[in-house]
Amino acid sequence: MNDGLLPRRYAKALYKLALENGDDKEIYDQLRELNFRYTALDELKRVVMNPYIPAERKGAVLTAAAGARVGSSMDKFILMVIRNNRAYMLGKIVLAYLQLYREANNIAKVEIAMATQLPTTEVEAIIAIVKKRLGDMTLEISQTIDPSLIGGFTVKIDDYLLDASVSNELKQLRLNLLK
Repeated sequence: MNDGLLPRRYAKALYKLALENGDDKEIYDQLRELNFRYTALDELKRVVMNPYIPAERKGAVLTAAAGARVGSSMDKFILMVIRNNRAYMLGKIVLAYLQLYREANNIAKVEIAMATQLPTTEVEAIIAIVKKRLGDMTLEISQTIDPSLIGGFTVKIDDYLLDASVSNELKQLRLNLLK
């Protein structure tokens, strides 16, 4: 089965359960935390993928990483995913749930990457432009420093990328010279 379809089905099931229980926002926050830790900590991935660690232990580790309570909907869901031998899909399931929640709640994920820390007024101006463009959407903003940009910044809104970096300008110049 398609690796994109199955994680989305699990995410939809969790979202439906969360809506019924009224804890969709809580689960969203927990999955954001789990996603952050899962992508940042290789040890967490190794625990999840280790066939010698019992499902209950894996579930406890992931529940703790998400900041969820034992016995909560999140805890039960994580255990179900592990027991169904779908732990390898956990990252994709989490991303699918986050996307479902954002779509349902009119939230745009905005990532601003800068070569160096920009003055607050400039960052606020970038955010104001994004807000104007997106209208009444709620913005979930993250900022990072990326020295590989050389100068300038990039703004990623969901799957749309605005690249105002020096590295992009140099790349475009190189491509034009090759023509």
